[in-house]
Amino acid sequence: MSERVGYARCSLDKQDLTAQREILLGLDVPKDRIYLDHGLTGTKRDRPGLAQALAAVRAGDTLVVPKLDRLARSVPDARDIGDSLTARGVKLSLGGTLYDPADPMGKMFFDILATFAEFEVDLLRMRTREGMAVARAKGKLKGKQPKLTARQQTRLVQQHQSGEHTIADLAELFSVSRATVYRVLERHESAAAPSTSGRQ
Repeated sequence: MSERVGYARCSLDKQDLTAQREILLGLDVPKDRIYLDHGLTGTKRDRPGLAQALAAVRAGDTLVVPKLDRLARSVPDARDIGDSLTARGVKLSLGGTLYDPADPMGKMFFDILATFAEFEVDLLRMRTREGMAVARAKGKLKGKQPKLTARQQTRLVQQHQSGEHTIADLAELFSVSRATVYRVLERHESAAAPSTSGRQ
C-alpha cells in the first residue's frame, strides 16, 4: 500500500515550520510521517530530516514537499534527488503537483523551479554583500567592535553552520576581525563539547 511522506525545512530560527506542516497535513500526509529540518539551509545536502524522509519512502510512495526550494536550493541537488526518487519508483509532489520526469513538460517545469530556487540563493548572497558595501560606504561598518553580544555570537554561529557565509563574510557582517570570528566559533565548540573537568 502506497504512503505519503512529507518533508519541510526552514533555515532560520525566526521562521516557523507550522505553516509548512499545515500544508503537508492538508495534502493528506499523516502527522507521524512528516520529517522536519529546522535551522538548516537548502544548500546543505546533509540534513537529518531529509535523510529520514528519503529513507522512509518506498517504491510506490509519494514524497510531498510544500515547495521545491524546501527540498533543494541548487539545480544539481534538485535533479539528483529527483532522479534518485524516480529510480526507486517514488513519486515527488511539489505543493500537491506531481512531478513526472517521463513527461518532457513536467521535467522542464521541475528544472525551471530548481533554477529559480538556486537563483534566489545567489540573489540573497549578492544583496548581503551589497548591503555591507553600502553600510561601509556610509561609515556604519567603520572600525571593529571589540566584542559581540551573546545574541550576536549565537547568530554568528548559526550563520556559520548554515554554510552560506565564509569567515570573511561573517567578519564583515558583524564588523569584527576574522580572528574574533574564529574565537567565537572556538568558544562555541568548547562549550558544546562534553566537560572533562571531573566536577560533580
